[in-house]
Amino acid sequence: MKHRPRIALYEPDIPQNTAAIIRTCACFGSKLEIIEPCGFLLSDKRFKRVVMDYMDWNKIDLYRSSEEFFEKKKNQRIVLMTTKASLSYTKFKFKKNDTILFGRESAGVPENVHQSINNRLKIPMDKNARSFNVASSVAIVLAESLRQINII
Repeated sequence: MKHRPRIALYEPDIPQNTAAIIRTCACFGSKLEIIEPCGFLLSDKRFKRVVMDYMDWNKIDLYRSSEEFFEKKKNQRIVLMTTKASLSYTKFKFKKNDTILFGRESAGVPENVHQSINNRLKIPMDKNARSFNVASSVAIVLAESLRQINII
């Protein structure tokens, strides 16, 4: 897991999405990073129902705040997935140690976070659509990043 892109969730809102992302990360062998506060408790029954037996605290890092997260990542490349980006994830060259950041389901990331990250990507979609589900977005982008670095 040391040389695979990591997935980071910025203050996730929906327990079922976070649980599905844990399963995706487990299946692809990537670490998940959760930036708190979450909009739910990790003991939530909706979370536990979806995560099943994929929960492994050795493969999940929790950050008590975005400040703690960004301090830890200050010398690492962060890639923000956002509908506000102009560059498609398929046109980007992922690296093994990237952290791919996804915003809250309800609000994305704050503008100051958005502006502080140089690498902002989007998943192209129909012009009438608003956004993909975050769990689907993680699966799409993580699979492409792993394909590019010849992991899958």
